[in-house]
Amino acid sequence: MSLTLRKVVKSKGRKSIFNGVGFVALTSSLLLSTALQAKGEVNIYSARKESLIKPVLDTFSKENDVVVNLITGSADALLSRLKAEGDASPADMFITVDAGRLHRAKAAGVLQPLHSDVLNANIPSHLRDSDGYWFGLSQRARVIFYNPEKVSSKDLSTYEDLANAKWKGRICVRSSANVYNQSLVASMLEADGREKTQAWVKGLMSNLARPPFGGDIDLLKAVAAGVCDLTLANTYYYGRLGQSDRADERAVYNTVKLFWPNQGKGERGAHVNVSGAGLTSAATNIENATLLLEYLTNHASQEWYAHVNNEYPVVTGVGAPEMLAPYGTFRADTISLSQLGVNNREAVEVMDIAGWK
Repeated sequence: MSLTLRKVVKSKGRKSIFNGVGFVALTSSLLLSTALQAKGEVNIYSARKESLIKPVLDTFSKENDVVVNLITGSADALLSRLKAEGDASPADMFITVDAGRLHRAKAAGVLQPLHSDVLNANIPSHLRDSDGYWFGLSQRARVIFYNPEKVSSKDLSTYEDLANAKWKGRICVRSSANVYNQSLVASMLEADGREKTQAWVKGLMSNLARPPFGGDIDLLKAVAAGVCDLTLANTYYYGRLGQSDRADERAVYNTVKLFWPNQGKGERGAHVNVSGAGLTSAATNIENATLLLEYLTNHASQEWYAHVNNEYPVVTGVGAPEMLAPYGTFRADTISLSQLGVNNREAVEVMDIAGWK
């Protein structure tokens, strides 16, 4: 697992951002810049790919005269680094995907609480930590995708229905090691309880067309190719296929269709998750980090997230991603996303018992 440093500035009285524990083993390249003319800096560890976050960080930097120092890497590697560095960490902010991972960071003691009237006003309470340790910045729904040549939308309804025997040999899913699937099961534990969720996972496994495999893009391609008739995937992967430069990937987008589950009266709505961020427990540039977090929830930043990342805004009033707009609005599950982290251990246990490999 490698980390990539794009901008680096030494912080007075602290380790430089490239002298952290284990960085030589984890880093593939180093680039050095200075902030002599800037008002300050903010140091970020980001599990989001550079292309999905850096442009909006660059805009923030120019508008606020604050240098942003960015390290990107895998979520697990960055979390391990934060724990190893402890109070000596140069990072002021941790950005990652999935509320389950954000909860892990909170539980590991590498985040600190932040109170911001701006963030509390902009972000619905269920999309942020109740104690202020992390804040959702963009939403993605994990929903049903199907091949309309094999499946009628009239036959689709809820997540729970995917355990129905009518889907035997027709479903593809990715590994249970994937945190997106773990969080979906965690949400079902909250909504349906242990007994029903255990039965659902067992039924889902009995309906697989083949053993769990690949990532969300692979699953969507498999549905288009007829390997299976339907799958579960995050919406932004589908939007990404629609914007692809490759004709074969755009063809997948045009072949596969999206279905919003659990939209009936009294049903909980489609499962959503977030990319999010929090202040690290070692943060020293707290004012700039807070300013950046608030900036990421302004109207322009939220529109950028939707257009570039195909993710749904967390701020009310900002439009849906263009590639997902044809599927209209949907009712989202409003479970507190903090529960996805709380329920994660039980979700993994339920999946393991049911043989979800």
